[in-house]
Amino acid sequence: MFRISRFMRELVRPAPLAPRGAAPSGPVVIWNLIRRCNLTCLHCYSISADIDFPGELSTGEVFGVMDDLKGFGVPALILSGGEPLLRKDLFEIAARAKQLGFYTALSTNGTLIDLPLAERVASSGFDYVGISLDGVGDTHDRFRRKQGAFDASLCGLRLCRDMGVKVGLRFTLTQANAAELPALLDLAEAERIDKFYLSHLNYAGRGDRNRKHDAQHRTAREAMDLVFERCWEYARLGLDKEFVTGNNDADGVYLLLWARRNVPGFDEAQLRAKLAEWGGNSSGVNVANIDNLGNVHPDTMWWDCTLGNVRERRFSEIWTDASHLMMAGLKARPRRIKGRCGECSFFDVCCGNTRVRALKLTGDPWQEDPGCYLEDGEIGVAPGRARIPITPFSARLSH
Repeated sequence: MFRISRFMRELVRPAPLAPRGAAPSGPVVIWNLIRRCNLTCLHCYSISADIDFPGELSTGEVFGVMDDLKGFGVPALILSGGEPLLRKDLFEIAARAKQLGFYTALSTNGTLIDLPLAERVASSGFDYVGISLDGVGDTHDRFRRKQGAFDASLCGLRLCRDMGVKVGLRFTLTQANAAELPALLDLAEAERIDKFYLSHLNYAGRGDRNRKHDAQHRTAREAMDLVFERCWEYARLGLDKEFVTGNNDADGVYLLLWARRNVPGFDEAQLRAKLAEWGGNSSGVNVANIDNLGNVHPDTMWWDCTLGNVRERRFSEIWTDASHLMMAGLKARPRRIKGRCGECSFFDVCCGNTRVRALKLTGDPWQEDPGCYLEDGEIGVAPGRARIPITPFSARLSH
């Protein structure tokens, strides 16, 4: 996850590099508590459906895992699904998470949030609620395959906001909805939304089936230019708006290139050092996933790589077991990445980007990431190298 606002504030008010504090011993855990969902979104990474999936962790099992996570130093839990609000014990789990001292977030499609449910969300003390929108009106409904989904999600977002809950708008960028980005940024401003999260499409679940709709490199650059410009405007005005991106760590490098063009006289060496301190992709290191069956994965997009199951071993034991070849490779510093990623002069900033995209398109998780939208000359790679292609975009969504 790339926190744009933090670096934009650094450009406005540079601060000296501080000594690096100790990192948490455990990763942030995104926990898919339930696979059932009332929607069947085109880019769903868990391939959810509105049915019950057998074998999901019980309340007692979830509580036992949470105790281990707390002892291991996990700082934050992001409760997700499917649609987590369909899990009957969700608020018990949230209460237990808060009791243990976790930063606790809820990731939801928002369509189920009416006034009574918004009151329960607020009283549960969630630190953050993220609600996903794929566009305005019919565009969102088409992605979510449900008429009226946009209106329902927006209503849920407003209700939580009005209850004093910190809310965020989440947007997955594809070429099929890139034109919606300006309207969604305007919507976030008009609705007084605290946070805007842009996720690049990753190749998992239905997102893999629909990768032909992935935003091409030029579209990704244009989208990031727009987000950077909006965030820069807020930062210069001193407004507390949070912009974050995910699933493409090239964004950190592109911010440095953007600053060269748009922020005369900034301290490039200092910004570069702080970007390197951020360090790019952290799958298998500072980010983890537990799915609805208790399987542990390097991140939420990598369900076909299972490291272990919390019913059989403690999460803390699974996460520290470097005998798994994938975990050994992810935890290696530096990672041994092939192709243009391995030759990139900004490898310390990006850490090779997203391994799932490389795996899905090449069969090799250590190959270059085809989703990198940076040009060879920008990253110090010799020109003329053949790029791994992304399947061309088709203007018609397949249902």
